[in-house]
Amino acid sequence: MSKVTDTVAQLALPAVEAAGCSLWDVEYVKEAGVWYLRLYIDKAGGVSINDCEAVSRPVSDLLDVHDPIEGSYTFEVSSAGADRVLRKPEHFAAYLGHEVEVKLYRAQEGRKDHVGPLAAFEDGRVTLQTPSGEKLFEKQDIAQVRLYVRV
Repeated sequence: MSKVTDTVAQLALPAVEAAGCSLWDVEYVKEAGVWYLRLYIDKAGGVSINDCEAVSRPVSDLLDVHDPIEGSYTFEVSSAGADRVLRKPEHFAAYLGHEVEVKLYRAQEGRKDHVGPLAAFEDGRVTLQTPSGEKLFEKQDIAQVRLYVRV
């Protein structure tokens, strides 16, 4: 049986593409006792509220018809964001050389967050370029990797 997120991605993809967007990710999570189904979309030049609405309406209708999720949940469509989370190999491939933030479960070198240009991604392992050379983070140590936005 496929995961809920995979099923929803397959259902949503045609509607997302019809709106001129690409599907970045699908997330199904429980927060404060409430289940959330989130579609993250992307588009050259950025995603507007109109893009989110153009995706939300048809996908919501598809979810009602196909009913892939038992129970209640809140459905949201959002931009992947400037500080988007990188999860899939194609995400990492698209952002090689860009600054990312690697968040770890346990501190390494005295901290849990490490920032630097993404040098490599292989089998879940992430390598950052640092002033002292490359730094490898193992898959099991990584809580999250996202684009780093300097403010």
